[in-house]
Amino acid sequence: MQSPSRVGRRSLIRSFAATSAAAMLWPPIGSAQQRAILTRQVPSSGETLPVVGLGSWITFNVGNDRVARDSCAEVMRHFFEAGGRVIDSSPMYASSQPVIGYGLGKLGKPASVFSADKVWTSSGSRGREQVEQSRQYWGVPRFDLVQVHNLLSWQEHLQTLFAMKAAGQLRYVGITTSEGRRHREIEQVMRSQPIDFVQVTYNPLDREVEERILPLARDRRIGVIVNRPFREGALIKKIKRHPLPGWAAEADCANWAQLILKFIVSHPAVTCAIPATSSVAHVRENMGAAYGRLPDEAMRRRMVAHVEAL
Repeated sequence: MQSPSRVGRRSLIRSFAATSAAAMLWPPIGSAQQRAILTRQVPSSGETLPVVGLGSWITFNVGNDRVARDSCAEVMRHFFEAGGRVIDSSPMYASSQPVIGYGLGKLGKPASVFSADKVWTSSGSRGREQVEQSRQYWGVPRFDLVQVHNLLSWQEHLQTLFAMKAAGQLRYVGITTSEGRRHREIEQVMRSQPIDFVQVTYNPLDREVEERILPLARDRRIGVIVNRPFREGALIKKIKRHPLPGWAAEADCANWAQLILKFIVSHPAVTCAIPATSSVAHVRENMGAAYGRLPDEAMRRRMVAHVEAL
């Protein structure tokens, strides 16, 4: 994975300075608010969520740098204005949680935010304490979703999270994995535990979850959050050297990011994809995938074949 140190102050300042220019990118804020954003239901409750969210791995790990924090808050502002709701973080992401809390505070604590965080400690007895510390960093009354990060001590943590859900201290419980790891164990948990969400990696090049995990999620009525849609940017960097195919317009894709995200969220089992970014321009591009037409199955196959060939 990319080192957090690569997200430097200089690049974040450039991102912050680009805010006004980003206003010209898809989708325009005014029209985004008037058009219907694409949503999916949370299977266990029927609640609807926009199909594109916001991750914070690496990109929001900016420490106490005020300029960098303001840049992240500006990303969040454009995310919310474009109709976004789901923001995802973890104790593993260093300063990302307090940076999210700073941004939420600066933006007046938007009531629309769907707060998704994780528990990540090998000590089962410390799970509740860690979740509370994370909640304080965010500054939210309670988390909407808490997930066991990479299945670390999942047996103990799930029991804690189920008890917290029953007490009204959080709304949903989930588990996560990334980069195709531990899929057999993920399946075991999905079959045996009453979880609401599973978080996995999925994109046109990483499709292992199509075989068993996504069908199982539909059968078990488990929501699916997709991480690493762009392979930490490596996928976008690889394919952006090539022109976007003309047929992408048939699914209202104006750029490569939207093509990848629309491929992901068009799978009927997927609830939400969470690309991470520290760029206002990129968050606006990403949120464009939450509007317009989705590809049908034939176009999904065409997308895969095209990206694989690049």
